[in-house]
Amino acid sequence: MSQINEMKAFLAVTETGSFVAAAEKSGVSTTALSRWVMQLEQRLGVRLLHRTTRRLSLTVEGERFAERCSDILQQLSEAEAELSAQASQISGRLRVNVPVSYGIRYLAPLWASFKQQNPAIELDLVLTDRLTDMVEEGFDLAVRIGRPASSSLISRPLHQLKMQLCASPEYIQRVGLPADPTQLSHHQIIAYSYWGSGNDWSFSGPEGELTVRTKAWMYCNNGETCVAVAESGGGVIYQPDFLVAQALQQGRLIQLCPDYQGLVLPVCAVYPSRRFVSAKVRTLVAFLQEQLAVE
Repeated sequence: MSQINEMKAFLAVTETGSFVAAAEKSGVSTTALSRWVMQLEQRLGVRLLHRTTRRLSLTVEGERFAERCSDILQQLSEAEAELSAQASQISGRLRVNVPVSYGIRYLAPLWASFKQQNPAIELDLVLTDRLTDMVEEGFDLAVRIGRPASSSLISRPLHQLKMQLCASPEYIQRVGLPADPTQLSHHQIIAYSYWGSGNDWSFSGPEGELTVRTKAWMYCNNGETCVAVAESGGGVIYQPDFLVAQALQQGRLIQLCPDYQGLVLPVCAVYPSRRFVSAKVRTLVAFLQEQLAVE
C-alpha cells in the first residue's frame, strides 16, 4: 500500500504544481506528501522533481513515470469498480446516445434483455446521428460508428460495419455503370450529411487505397432516407451494409464497382473518462460486446 500512496502523492503534486496545493486537494498533510515523494525517489534511485523556492517541475524521468503511474492507478480504480459491481446490484439512471438507424435496427431488440439482467437500471436513450458533446449533454455512454474524433473519449470495440457503393437498376439503366469510383464525378450522388470525410469517399481497390471527391445533388442526415432515394432511382449512395443488405438481396439496389471494397468502420462504445468508470457503464459495455459479438 505504501507504493500506492507514494504514486498518489507524486501525481497529486505533479497535477497541482506544489505540495501545498496537493495537500489542500487531497486532504493529506504536506509533510506526509513530501515524505512519500522522497521515499519514492529514494527507492527508485532517480530524481522525479526539480525543486526550487518558486515552483516544482518534472524531470524527464518524472514525466515518463507520471504517465505510468496514472495508467496503473486508473487500472486499479477500474478493477475495484468491477469487483464492486459484482458484489452489489447495479442501479441508477444510464443516459445513452446512439445513432438513429443503427439504434433501431441493432440495439432496440437488445434493451429488453438488458433490463431483465439489470432490473434496477433506468435507461434514458437518445437517438441522433449528430455528433454530441457527451460531457456537456450529460451522456454516460455513446455508441459511435467510426473512430472517435476526440482522444479524450475512451473507446471499446463492439463490431464492424462495411460501406457499400450502390444504386438502383433503373438508375444504372438510365445513366450507366461506373467502371471504377473515379467515374463517380459523372453520377448523381446522394450524400450522408454526417459522413466524417465530407465529400471524400475511400475504397480499397486492385491497386491499393483510393479516395475520390464527390459532388452531391442531395444531402441528408438520415441514412435510411438516402437508401430510399437511391431505390427510387435518385442516384448513387455509399452506406453501411446493414442499411442496404435487404435491398441488395431483393434487387432494389445493385453493388457498384465490386473490385473496389468500401471502408470497414468500427462500431464502438465510448465514454468520457477512464477514471472512476461507473459499474453501470461497464455493465452496459460488456453486455453490448457480448450481444454484438465483438471480435
